[in-house]
Amino acid sequence: MSDERPGLYEMLDDRFRTGRCMNGDEALEVLFTGCRWAEGPIYVPAWRQLVWSDIPNDRMLRWDEETGDVAVFRRTAGHTNGNTLDREGRLITCEQGNRRVTRTEHDGTITVLADRWQGKRLNSPNDATVRSDGSIWFSDPDFGITSDYEGYRAESEIGANNVYRIDPATGEVRLVADCFGAPNGLVFSPDERRLFVSDTRAGKIWVFDVREDGTLSEEQVFAEAGAREGARFDNIRFDDGGRLWVAAMNDGVHCYDPDGTLIGRLNVPEAVANISWGGAKRNRLFITAETSLYSVVMGVTGTHPTGPGWQPWR
Repeated sequence: MSDERPGLYEMLDDRFRTGRCMNGDEALEVLFTGCRWAEGPIYVPAWRQLVWSDIPNDRMLRWDEETGDVAVFRRTAGHTNGNTLDREGRLITCEQGNRRVTRTEHDGTITVLADRWQGKRLNSPNDATVRSDGSIWFSDPDFGITSDYEGYRAESEIGANNVYRIDPATGEVRLVADCFGAPNGLVFSPDERRLFVSDTRAGKIWVFDVREDGTLSEEQVFAEAGAREGARFDNIRFDDGGRLWVAAMNDGVHCYDPDGTLIGRLNVPEAVANISWGGAKRNRLFITAETSLYSVVMGVTGTHPTGPGWQPWR
């Protein structure tokens, strides 16, 4: 029996190599371990820190890029899941337990952006993305209300798992898509003409055209988990080459060509929940996987979570 272990990179199509996706670190770096279920990493360039969620432990943690230290960012955090930044660099957080989307202001106070739709409580907001017009789009599956492990057990008041948009001017919460088993990660294409949404229960990534008025076209399938053992789609992120990187749970991190072909993957020793680009050059991929936070410096560069034209990195 061979004791040879697979390397970090697995090429499934030559475009994974020619696109520089295999350039960079040869192994994952373990930045922290000791979570119950790690999710929601977001790199905050002004702080040079990464913030992420440890959902069952009801805390948010932060890793300092300069010192490597990890500390509690917020405890009793509402069983937070996904995090992102708005156009002003403020933290946008999906609080599963509190069933709401919030913004952490520059002075540390918390503003509730959404907790209801048509008078009914949200299920358990999971992930959010910000468009360059300032609108905030978020997924609302029922993961946080199915048990007390990552939230509080409750019946859904809405009766469905949807994606919503928060209007930047009025704060109105509008339903934009309702075709999901369990919508999870979501991200705009680099040109913001399309919205990609992973559906964990369906094992698919859906893609929608975004119209001028902010409404969406009918969904189309971009990728499917198919027969890949252990593959379930969680959050998703683009690089500046138009490739979509996907947290695929027990199948590591997937990389899809713009045409939807799975061209390669990263092997990770734990189930991958979320990924996020960061670092001074946006070429450091942070990975939250079960109990741990990992990173790998790569030969590709990620897009910024708040869309085109936002350049506070330089």
